[in-house]
Amino acid sequence: MAAIIVEDLVKQFQNGVRALNGLSLTVRTGEIFSLLGQNGAGKSTLINTLTTYLRPTSGNVKMFGMDICREAAAIRPQIACVSQKISIDTYLSLIENMMFQSRIYKIPKEEAKKRLEILIGCFGLEQYLKYPVASYSGGVKRRLDIALNMMSNPKILFLDEPTVGMDIQSRRAMWNMMEKIRGDFGTTIFLTTHYLEEADRLSDTICIMKDGKAAIQGTPNALRKYLRQDLLKICFSDKESARQNQRQIGEIFADRNMELRGEHFMIPVVNGQEDLSRAGNFLLSRQIPFTGLELIQPEIEDVFLRLTSDREGCA
Repeated sequence: MAAIIVEDLVKQFQNGVRALNGLSLTVRTGEIFSLLGQNGAGKSTLINTLTTYLRPTSGNVKMFGMDICREAAAIRPQIACVSQKISIDTYLSLIENMMFQSRIYKIPKEEAKKRLEILIGCFGLEQYLKYPVASYSGGVKRRLDIALNMMSNPKILFLDEPTVGMDIQSRRAMWNMMEKIRGDFGTTIFLTTHYLEEADRLSDTICIMKDGKAAIQGTPNALRKYLRQDLLKICFSDKESARQNQRQIGEIFADRNMELRGEHFMIPVVNGQEDLSRAGNFLLSRQIPFTGLELIQPEIEDVFLRLTSDREGCA
């Protein structure tokens, strides 16, 4: 069953900017759905539309089979949105924050206490109960922020870049939390993120947006197959060494769209073993100090860069 169905969605603002331009996508019930796109692709406008803050210019959006414009009042209690800005009150305790949230949604007090205990346990917040919220780290505040929004037991939880600015340990803890929300509570998660590894690790479905439209939608594995070719990866010790040898590397595959990513080059291959031998012989004969040479399968990052690049055919 579909939790969200978007068909030919258009949102044009009064200044003439068309942020959504015929977008169509489907989110299945109980999945983690990740929305990717460059800044300006229309992600925030879509989130604001799906959470009923913005009315679309045209198109159809159904959530749980209900029309998002005509039945917004019935939809709102069934969704929750955690924005990039943390919304907890640092002057209240953890318990006070969660009970205040329950009153907003008119949850009976005894039921609210039961939900509170479950969420505190599930999200590993027990050890922070005796400390003031203002003293929490950014990662713990974000965890509490999501727990607050789960107090209403939403069918869909919208997470707008929830791990931005976190260190890797906090980010991985957040990944585990999202999987727990989906697994233990059966909540559908609609996630926006700039971390491609995050989308690849968590998602059942990924949608890549460009210019207000869906460029592609599918499982992570299906998206990898989109490129239909392996990549040649040539590594150097650091970014500067890679840049110094960029012109010479370009001589090997002058007919390919070679891309420099930090300390390594990514090049689409035509014949894997032949291209690998050709590159190896060239690098050794020129005594170019590379540190690695391998054939790899495309990652979500490769698909994202191909689809969002302004250069036609760029890998």
